[in-house]
Amino acid sequence: MRLAAASALLAALFVAAGCGQKTEEAAGTVIKIGSVAPLTGPQAHLGKDNENGARLAIEELNAKGITLGGKPVRLELVGEDDGADPKTGTVVAQKLVDLGVVGVVGHLNSGTSIPASKLYADAGIPQVSPSATAIAYTAQGYKTAFRVMTNDEQQGKALGQFAVKSMGAKKIAIIDDRTAYGQGLADEFEKAVKAGGGEVVAREFTNDRATDFTAILTSIKGKGPEVLFFGGMDPQGGPMAQQMKRLGLNAKLLGGDGIQNVNFLKLAGAEAEGTVASLPGLPLDAMPGGAEFKKRFEAKYGPIQVYAPYAYDAAYVLVDAMRRADSADPAKIVAELPKTDLQGVTGQLRFDGKGDVTGGSVTLYQVKNGAWAVLETVK
Repeated sequence: MRLAAASALLAALFVAAGCGQKTEEAAGTVIKIGSVAPLTGPQAHLGKDNENGARLAIEELNAKGITLGGKPVRLELVGEDDGADPKTGTVVAQKLVDLGVVGVVGHLNSGTSIPASKLYADAGIPQVSPSATAIAYTAQGYKTAFRVMTNDEQQGKALGQFAVKSMGAKKIAIIDDRTAYGQGLADEFEKAVKAGGGEVVAREFTNDRATDFTAILTSIKGKGPEVLFFGGMDPQGGPMAQQMKRLGLNAKLLGGDGIQNVNFLKLAGAEAEGTVASLPGLPLDAMPGGAEFKKRFEAKYGPIQVYAPYAYDAAYVLVDAMRRADSADPAKIVAELPKTDLQGVTGQLRFDGKGDVTGGSVTLYQVKNGAWAVLETVK
């Protein structure tokens, strides 16, 4: 019996060793892809939307099966929280570099994408942002930086022209949140307003943590603008809409993609009515794969906020380049990314020499009866 017990123990040890070896072998086939967005704080609803979009893509790709060099591999999405803070963004970027990710979907915000992009560039790791729209992100010249969403040069121009031509505004006030995104979009908007013959009667700024805008709005009210443009996100845009009403500031509120979401409607309440905002790209229902994506995504994660389809496409872009390279070597993936020609959910995905998506468009929406309604798409 002792011999039998000893034999059983040895057999168990051999099985355990074999399992351990298989686990190590399996671990060797795991390819890590980073995803960075604010998963906590005021913009967490947008960050989880991004992460879920990328996660859905990775899960689908794994279910279909991926081989590199003739061997099966498994993708793993490594989600990190940058809290929409530039300093935290660089910390988590370095963490992903140290973890050995082969590419990154992110970051969500321009203010975190831009400083993080240097770390990825230095490490030779490709970065595909689904939602960083600031011109500066790809203007730095890093060969590792790409984005699948139209930038703020086109978005700001569309908004400025709409304010002057379609809204008929002569006097316009501007507030931005002093982030790379908010200030950059406001700058492009101001250029377009002036080029169209409009007058900017006030240019004020706040920050991306503020919720009380009484002093700024009171100052602006005295200048009689017909339109107030806000360059920033919904945690500030919602309270701003309410405070405009409370102060009797009758200007129409206009904003970019930072406020064009369902959370803005919740925060602004009834005062959201009439607000106009833009979103780079086509309306979800007009996207080539929008209807099917919405069905799959919402069945698993609930309502789409804004950027989930773009995060989904960004993940597919990285893996498409990996497949064409037939390698998980980041340098080889980077070399393939400029050759991208992929039909995504959001449209045909190709990049120019800077890493910007080509053939982009901007859609303008207005809040009508408590929901965002399409006004027009500018290409």
